[in-house]
Amino acid sequence: MIEKTNLKTLKVRVKDKHKPILGQMAFEVNQVWNAANEITSLYSYVPVPEVGWLKNHFSAFDLQKDLKRIKAERGFILHSTTVQEVIAAHHKARRQFKTDKLRWRVSGGARRSLGWIPFKSGAAKWKSGQVYFAGHYFKVWDSYGLSQFEFRSGSFSQDARGRWYFNIVVEVAQIASQATGQVGIDLGLKEVATCSNGLTLESKQFYRELEAQLGLAQRANKKQRVKAIHAQIKNHRLNHLHQFTTRLVKENALIVVGNVSSSKLAKTKMAKSVYDAGWHILKTQLDYKSKAMQAVFIEVNESYTTQACSCCRCISPNSPKGRAGLGIREWSCPECGALHDRDVNAAKNILTAGHRRLAVGIPVL
Repeated sequence: MIEKTNLKTLKVRVKDKHKPILGQMAFEVNQVWNAANEITSLYSYVPVPEVGWLKNHFSAFDLQKDLKRIKAERGFILHSTTVQEVIAAHHKARRQFKTDKLRWRVSGGARRSLGWIPFKSGAAKWKSGQVYFAGHYFKVWDSYGLSQFEFRSGSFSQDARGRWYFNIVVEVAQIASQATGQVGIDLGLKEVATCSNGLTLESKQFYRELEAQLGLAQRANKKQRVKAIHAQIKNHRLNHLHQFTTRLVKENALIVVGNVSSSKLAKTKMAKSVYDAGWHILKTQLDYKSKAMQAVFIEVNESYTTQACSCCRCISPNSPKGRAGLGIREWSCPECGALHDRDVNAAKNILTAGHRRLAVGIPVL
């Protein structure tokens, strides 16, 4: 029997003594990107006799032919597959944004681009307890036991504090979930997530707790301290969400969440709370963790889920409606007499919508 596997990206920190060599490689990556950008921007139109100017559609293959000598000509220490990956990423970005000229990658100054060194499968290997890449060994804090994995494609990446990380795609055995539960999730601000079974994820207000310290550091122009506080906020939020999403995936085979729009709410006075809640991160974690555990994750239309009774489906006059109804936390249905907690009721309706989505598609309640 063939064992089923999943692809997973592992991220480990590279020791700081390798910063100079990684910085050099990142500079060379920027040079390759900018060379590709120069070609596509200067020669986006070419003159054709008796026709005029025609659009020149550069493919990744065309750019690789033009830039295949750049590594030898400039004495780059980059791996050859890194040059290919940078050109491929440039081509993908041009297609995505429908433009021939992208932003230049800057290697220094206040607006510098964070370091990024991509590579293809086979370029990085594990040798002598270290990562071997482009003729150099890199020591890392190996928290995963990387020797047991076969490396595929990946990258070295730099964060705002200048720390380097090794990101590698590996193949891991697929773990079948034994869970049988089902849960709907209503996203909010006071409680980041309220489940149909009553489980809640309270908002910790990570940004607001450190907002005063952040303001002091910004006014004192302590740039490194500002970056450290932002990283602390990010790490605490991620840890908080990881614990919650891991528990949900272990206990439930079906997870349904409402499609609340954080981008729209971010334009209101609740912007700080919306960004601090991390709804997008929560949904992303649920998505990939569900796939890894062979569970089902669905995002559904949450229209009228707060107003409708989860027992009889009736939308009564005393149900919470719109922004004016945010203060109504409990209400009773006049049709069936059921007493509802606002968020739990919405989560139950979201779960019901998920069942309909699985069957024939989700209608508007």
